[in-house]
Amino acid sequence: MSTATPRLLLQHWLSASRPRTLWVAVVPVLVGTALAAADTGQVAWGVFAVTVLAALLIQVGTNLHNDVADFERGADDPGTRLGPRRATAEGWLPPTAVKRAAVAAFAGAGALGLWLAWIGGWPILAIGVASIVCAWGYSGGARPIAYSSLGEMFVWLFFGLAAVAGSHYLQAGRFDGTALLAGALLGMPAAAVLVVNNYRDRENDARAGRRTVAVVYGARASRLEYATLMTLPFAALPVLAWLQRPGWLWPLLVLPWAALLVRRFVTEPVGPAFNTLLGDTARLQFIYGLLLCVGVYWGGLGD
Repeated sequence: MSTATPRLLLQHWLSASRPRTLWVAVVPVLVGTALAAADTGQVAWGVFAVTVLAALLIQVGTNLHNDVADFERGADDPGTRLGPRRATAEGWLPPTAVKRAAVAAFAGAGALGLWLAWIGGWPILAIGVASIVCAWGYSGGARPIAYSSLGEMFVWLFFGLAAVAGSHYLQAGRFDGTALLAGALLGMPAAAVLVVNNYRDRENDARAGRRTVAVVYGARASRLEYATLMTLPFAALPVLAWLQRPGWLWPLLVLPWAALLVRRFVTEPVGPAFNTLLGDTARLQFIYGLLLCVGVYWGGLGD
């Protein structure tokens, strides 16, 4: 590895942590907390802060482990890769250092999770343990999740259902059907972020032996998958607004943006433009979640 200045080294570590996708881990905590605040009229801010930090550490650990694991499996070829350059494959960071950093991130998340489990009990312990084990197994083990067609399901489950429902439980002390529903909706655009990644990389992934949806079922299936994950969360909102709170309609403000992203996914050729599309998809999921927070909180006060 070439000698790097401290500033350049910091840039390499930031690149390995993939900051453009970290919002995917934060917004479910915001939504779960907003739903609980609307129901109880209060927020335990210390619990909220620790939950956000734990979620970020799990996401960073997953990204770092993926960076080094893909390099060791030969899945990241700098000469043919269309996505952003990877720190380990480029030789910017030594594999041992990236592995240690991933372990440190997971250990930090685990330590924070123990405190949260002390607050929330065994349900939070179960969610935390499952999240860390699956995050490690995303790129590690004999059969990594990232090398199968289950990646989108993993993201939907842990960055949607589990994260929103768990955050709500920590604040309200109970599981709630509304939180599970919000998690199901929010997890869809989060999974769409992975669809962009796998669609862009499907040729390299096929050579590396990955069996993602894009590799197994082809480009047409990926386009349909992305369009479904980006539009279904909006289709359910009018029904929810009628059944529960008008505030559920707020995320419809970004429906035109979602439609534009779907159009870009379908029409643009695979290339560097998909790196921008990936970041834009993550940003849409974040804004969708923020609007959901505003709607369910302000719409829930006084119910």
